[in-house]
Order: sequence, then C-alpha cells, then structure tokens
Amino acid sequence: MSRAPIWRAVSTIILVATALLLTVMNTPRLGLDLRGGTQLVFETQDSPTAKADSESTDRALDVLRRRADALGVVDPTLLRSGERRIIVELPGVLDPRQAAAVIGKTAQLAFHSVSGEAGDPAPRTGDSGPVLADESGQRLQLGPAVISGDGVTDAEARNDPQQGPAWFVTVDFRDADAWQKLTGDAACHAPGDPRRRVAIVLDNEIISSPQVDTGLACRVGIPGGTTQITGSFTFQEATDLAVLIKGGSLPVPLTLIEQRTVGPTLGAQAIEASAKAGIAGVLLTALFIVAMYRLSGLMATIALAAYGLLSYAALLALGATLTLPGLAGFVLAIGMAVDANVLVFERAREEYARAPRRGLRHALDRGFKGAWSAIADSNITTLLAAGLLFWLASGPVRGFGVTLAIGVLASLISAMLITRVLTHLLVTRAGPKLARLSGLTTQGRVRTWITRRDPNLMKAGRRWLTGAALLVAVAVAGLVAHGLNFGIEFTGGRMVEFTTSQPVGADAARQAVAEAGHAGASVTVSDDAVSIRAGQVSADDVVAIEQALESHFGEVTKQRDELIGPSLGEELRRNALIALGVALAAQLAYLAFRFRWTFGAAAVLALVVDTLAVLGLFAWLGKPVDGVFLAAMLTIIGYSINDKVVVFDRVRELWQGKRQARFAGIVNTAILQTVPRTVNTGLGALFILLALAFFGGDTLRDFAIALIVGIVVGTASSSLVAGPLAIEFERFSKQPPPQPPAPRTRRREGTGAVL
Repeated sequence: MSRAPIWRAVSTIILVATALLLTVMNTPRLGLDLRGGTQLVFETQDSPTAKADSESTDRALDVLRRRADALGVVDPTLLRSGERRIIVELPGVLDPRQAAAVIGKTAQLAFHSVSGEAGDPAPRTGDSGPVLADESGQRLQLGPAVISGDGVTDAEARNDPQQGPAWFVTVDFRDADAWQKLTGDAACHAPGDPRRRVAIVLDNEIISSPQVDTGLACRVGIPGGTTQITGSFTFQEATDLAVLIKGGSLPVPLTLIEQRTVGPTLGAQAIEASAKAGIAGVLLTALFIVAMYRLSGLMATIALAAYGLLSYAALLALGATLTLPGLAGFVLAIGMAVDANVLVFERAREEYARAPRRGLRHALDRGFKGAWSAIADSNITTLLAAGLLFWLASGPVRGFGVTLAIGVLASLISAMLITRVLTHLLVTRAGPKLARLSGLTTQGRVRTWITRRDPNLMKAGRRWLTGAALLVAVAVAGLVAHGLNFGIEFTGGRMVEFTTSQPVGADAARQAVAEAGHAGASVTVSDDAVSIRAGQVSADDVVAIEQALESHFGEVTKQRDELIGPSLGEELRRNALIALGVALAAQLAYLAFRFRWTFGAAAVLALVVDTLAVLGLFAWLGKPVDGVFLAAMLTIIGYSINDKVVVFDRVRELWQGKRQARFAGIVNTAILQTVPRTVNTGLGALFILLALAFFGGDTLRDFAIALIVGIVVGTASSSLVAGPLAIEFERFSKQPPPQPPAPRTRRREGTGAVL
C-alpha cells in the first residue's frame, strides 16, 4: 500500500470536524469548585408514616426543586444519588445557613382544629391530635390535621402598610371547601374560646393560631380558599415561610450529610492555575517528544492537540461537570496519549533496525501492530481504576474518574488513528533526507547506550527484592509511628478556609479561633490563608469564627467551607479501602487472564510496593489523605500497571520465540528492550506533573507529589521488583511456556493455494 487506508483518513476528518462543531456549539458545565457556590447532600430518613426509598426520595427531590426555584437561584442542579441521597448545587449561594435551612427543612405543614387548652408538660401525639405550645407559650390540644401541605396551591410573602410594618403570608388552598368547613366549625365557639382558633403547624411547631373572625357565623366558614398567616414576620422570614409552604411538605425527613461551599475567587484561581499547568505541561511534553522522535514526534504532537479537542468535545457532549480534580485528570491523560505514541515509535525503531531494506512504511505498520497488545492492556487497566473512582468516590473526585476515562479513550483514538494517518502521510512522501529526519531510522541514545552496555539486571534480582522489602519496612514504620492524616472526607467534620487582608501569625489565628469557642480546632496558616478544621460545628459557629478573625485581622473572606457528616466520613473511608482493594484484585484477575498467574501475582505485589511507598511518604510528611489523594492512588495503580503490562507483554513475546531459553535471561532482555519506552513515557508524564505541582495550588500540589513519587517508584518496580518476582514464581509454576502464535494465512488471488 502506498498510503494509509482511506477509511482512517476519512474517520479522522469526521472526528475532528465533529469535535470542533461540539466545541463551538456548547459551553462547559463547571463544577462549584470552579465557579463558586454551595453543594448540599441530603439523605432521606424513615419516618413513622413513610419509608425512605427511591420513590419517596424522588418525591422529596421534586419538593426541593420547587423550593430552589422559589428561592430564585440561577441554574440550580438537583439530582438523586443512589436510593436515598439528593445532591443540590446552588451556584452563587455562599451562605450555607440559609440554603440548608430553607432547602432541606422538613416542612411538614398542616392545618388543625383546636380541641381546647392542655396542661400536659410536654408535646404528645394521640388519636385526637398533638399537644403543642402556641405563639405565646399556651399549650393547646389540637384536633386531627384537616389540610396538609399538599393541599396548598400557592403562598406569597406580602405586607400592608395600613396594618403596620410586619409582613404576612397569604396561602391559597386547593380544596376551598375543606378550608371553609374548618373555619366554619371553629366559628361555632364563643370569642375567646381556644376552640375558635385554627392552628397552623409547621414541623411540629405552631407558627400561627388565629381566631376566626367574630363576624363569621357558625358552619358558614371563610369562602374562597384563601387565608393569611400572621406572626410579626420580617421580610426574610415571610419569604422563607412562603417558599416552604409553596414548595410543599417533604414526604420523609432529610439529614444534611455533606456541604461544600467555594467562593468564586478560589474557583477562578483554580481555573487559572490549571490552565497554566496544562499549557506548561503540554508545551514541555511537545518539545520533548519532538526532540526524541523528530518529525514523527511532530506528527504525534499534532495528534495530541487533536486528543485535547476530542476529550473536551466528549465532555461537552456528555454534559459532564468539569471539576478541579477533573481538570487534573484531563491534563494527566496527556501522559497516557504520549505513552501510546512512544510504544508505537519504539516498536517501529526496532522493526526498522531489524529490516531497514523493507522501508519506513513497513516498520511503522509493524510498530502499530506490535504495540497494540500493550496499549490495549494498559488502557483497560486504567479504565478499571477510572470506573472504581466513578462508582465508589463522591463529589469532585468522581469528576476526575469521568475525565480520566474520557481522556484514556481519546488518547487511544489519538495514537492509533490520528497519529497513524499523519505518520503514514509522512513516510509515504519521505525521501532519503526526510527519512533521516523521521526519528524512526535511529535507535535513540537510551537504546544505544543499553545495547552497548548490555547490563544483566536480573543477576541481582534478589538484592532488588531485598531493597524493595526495606522500602516497604520504612513505609510501614511511618504508618505505625505517625498514621495517616485523614482529611474530613474520611473522618467527618468541618474545614473552613479564610483569606485575610493582612499577614496572620499561626498563634494569633489560633487565639482568635479559641475566643470563638473552638480551642480544640486545628488551625494552619499559609501565606494569607487561614484553614480551620474542627468537628461537627454548625454554620453559626463558622460565622462566629469569621467574626473573631475579623476583630483581630480586619477584612476576612471565606474561600471554602466543607462539612462532612460522621456517617458519610465512615462510608467514604470504607469505600476508599474497598476501592484500593478491588483495584488490586481487578488488576490481578485481568493480568492472570491476559498473561499467566505468575505475571499477575508479580505485578500486583509490585503494585503493593508502589502503593505503600506513597502511603508511607504521606505518613512521614503528615500530608492530608483525602478524596483527591484517593484519585492519585488509583491513578498510580493504573499508570504503574501500564508499565508492568508493557514489560510482561514483551516477556511473553520473547518467550514464545525462545521456549527453551533461560527464563531469567528472557526477563532481562525484555526489560532492556522496554527501557527506552519506560524512560520516555515517564519523562513525558513527569513534565505534566511538575507543571501541576508548580502551578496547581495546594490541593493539586499534593496530588502531583503523590503521582510523581508513585510514577518514579512504579517505573523502577516494573523492572526491579515485578521482574525478579516473576522469576521466583516461575520456579514453582508447572505451566509450560506460552505457545507461539499461530501463523497467519492468506489466499493467493487467482489460485486455491494457502500461504
């Protein structure tokens, strides 16, 4: 063939054109951590009259949606998560107190007749109705509820200057006859008699108990189905009450288990930092890959730009929410795209060195074919990690799983389709001079150095394993001595971050927080930011802390406010352990299926070394372990397994051709042959991570540090831990060496012969 199949070129044009169209026609949906606002997560609870299940949760979701609309929030997002949870996102709402108080209030509204006074010391509920205190504290025995909140069609806050400055709420009833009968029955009692009153009860509290007008005749009642709730309300109180009544009663009670508030300034800074990290990382990676592979590297860089376009368009098409960890996943997936290109180019170099007379086109075709197995396996294992993040994580970390998965699929298309079309176009038109500039006719400095030295790494295999055991021991010692500094996502509690207008000392900040009544809170100061971590403190406590800081340091701005309930923290911590365990088990199962159990066990044990190394480092340094750290750990597992898949894929390939050869020698040769790919891919990923560490802020800096350590250790363990372990395990394995692949056959045109 003189050029790439036409279908590849056509597919590339269609994909790029579609991505451009989606990008122009859609705008990204930013998460609250990027645009500012409040996210509330409620969990429905069983009540004496209703069970918290998916049906009742959906009804509660409808009520909350009406309340959010009545509050006037622009573009609120409400959705059910699982069977009993509701996620409410309120862009621009920075005071979680009002949002939680109005959005999540149970609002069990009912209109009762009054049976008379009661002398009971506490409220009780019987067949005849509850005993509750009215506005003045007088205890009333109420009759059964005649009208519930579902019977209300509208409610509105109003005021009448002729009646005074106080506000009231007008209520319209769906069943006007029921309201007329309720007021008509009350009118049969003498003025001053408690039984002439109608009690309006909200969440087991009488909010108003007006007497029926003395001019109203017995059994006549108030016609029209409209009434007023009075109670000397302020405008805000009347508005909130109208929202609750109009929104309707929740079918089941709600418990607030998670709340996150992010200021718009912090979100803008996060976008700017991520953009800088992305631009710097992409430029460094592009320069590196062009320097290593020349014109082929330039073609791959163009394909990487197409990768970015495809990933972004896929996010827009799916309506995915772009979060801060999601941006990190978007940038990090560039490393996956680089990895696929490097695998292809290194295989093409090998093929050209083996048969230079057959030309660059043949070498490139063989390179794509030979690299496909390792690329597919490594991408599948990364998708497993991304899937676990989506199913087991919550909040912004779930967005990381989505963008990582999209990035992996886009990188596969970028490398195996777009890069292939562009490089085929290059080599098809390449003359002798252009061929030398292709970057595929030379072996590269790393491969040349290895070929000349030909080191026997597996000769010291048990020494490498001893070193790995020492590294594990140091990590375990850190975990035992210091433990992990779990963030509030895993422990529950509240974390608030303020910025101040002047420099703040740590001792002075602690004193101010102590004066607000939270001497036991953990206070850290970084530049002009004050972070406070405490137990289950209320939103009012946060306001008191803010006021205390302002009294000491002047103007204070709340940048972040996160609340995690204790039950949710325990659940997230359990899910994190499950995610890590399932990730390792899934990798073992896949590798055992794809290769053989000795390879799978060696790879997973090497992954344990990688995981413990990062955990131990964070334990020794006391760095926070939170949801973003979980994302980093699962990414490390996915990235590290990629390295090991490439090594064992080469081991299997070499072993199939030399079934009688010494296994340790085959492993050593496979490692040496894959070192150029390992070094080049690792450097490409490190450029991205160093940019994230430098530009990404505190949260992404810790994320990048975890990944840098994980990639460095994981790259080393692929050769110096997984390889020696596989050799040791093969001593006890009774499986025969892998069979060579069956020869491919093709039929000659015009004859019946088979070749």
